[in-house]
Amino acid sequence: MSIHILHLHSTFALGGKEARAVQLMNAFGDRARHTIVSAMPDQLGAREAIDKHIKYEIALDPPPLTGRPSVKRYEAIARFMRRFDLVLTYNWGAIDGVMAARVFGKSLPPIIHHEDGFNADEAEKLSTVRNMYRRMALPAANALVVPSEKLEQVAIKFWKQPAERLVRIDNGVSVARYAGPLDPSLLPMLAKRREGEVFIACLAGLRPVKDLPMLVRAVAGMSARFKLVILGEGPERQAILDQAESMAVEEQVFLPGFLPDPQRYLGLFDIFALSSRSEQAPVSVLEAMAAGLPIVAPEVGDIAAMVSEPNRRYLSADRTEVSLRDRLDALAKHPDERRYVGGANRVRAAALYDEAAMVAAYARLYAQAMGRPGALG
Repeated sequence: MSIHILHLHSTFALGGKEARAVQLMNAFGDRARHTIVSAMPDQLGAREAIDKHIKYEIALDPPPLTGRPSVKRYEAIARFMRRFDLVLTYNWGAIDGVMAARVFGKSLPPIIHHEDGFNADEAEKLSTVRNMYRRMALPAANALVVPSEKLEQVAIKFWKQPAERLVRIDNGVSVARYAGPLDPSLLPMLAKRREGEVFIACLAGLRPVKDLPMLVRAVAGMSARFKLVILGEGPERQAILDQAESMAVEEQVFLPGFLPDPQRYLGLFDIFALSSRSEQAPVSVLEAMAAGLPIVAPEVGDIAAMVSEPNRRYLSADRTEVSLRDRLDALAKHPDERRYVGGANRVRAAALYDEAAMVAAYARLYAQAMGRPGALG
């Protein structure tokens, strides 16, 4: 009999945590079935990446995950969780699932909480109120999982999490998949390349914390010809388009929405770029590394530790459009350097960020929490 897993998400638009959750769902195959709750019911883009054979449903009328602290709401969440074998909660937007277990813990399934980073409201400074709330809620979780060293330090210092419940699991990708054929028809805007033109990719949720208008300003200042393709969905779409128009690069900036299976198209690009105010261990960076691309990004989270040594000079310590522009221009003018740095990134991704190792670590953790060793592979 398959395991029934409840996923409580702040949003199920495709971002790093959603990409990894889907990655694990696909890897667990028919050993599990899934019910997904999104605190933002209209943000469900990540479902497009779920394999067709995976058994899942989007909860139609779940109790609200957000709102003022309320014993009645916590009780409703706890009652909803009781029908599952395992509950997985993700980020601040789903922390009330853990708090519900703290208040109404009797007869509840095991809960694993995942923290992957922060939105714009905590990008510069952590919230004292949220730190306190996490300290109160998290003792009800069987484990807290983080993907980065910096987030591990935050959990210990600010959330006071004991080592025995804190688990760090590196994100992973299947580098071998990125050696397969590419499908140029997915991105028709890349069909023709002008002399000296570079294709720049960004995979990101279109959210304020990603600061994608700044990336538009950075590419607009390049001396090299370019096309920037930002793949993702989210509320910042119009702000990005408005910035492109104001910089007179609207014909060079493309927002085709979310595209699944990045191994089918990332290799069509020359450079991968981010402009985020906050990251931890972005899955998109690992995907770009697997595709053999150099990375231009701010030095946030663990990105500097993730990329290859030759790539580190293309990370920006001060996170401005000028510093990103200069690094993009340097790579745009030197195709041999792009290939060298991208090749080093691919080797590093294969050596340190293997998808199979990540899946095995999560499978062990989840099965151990349920007391069913080997249940997920």
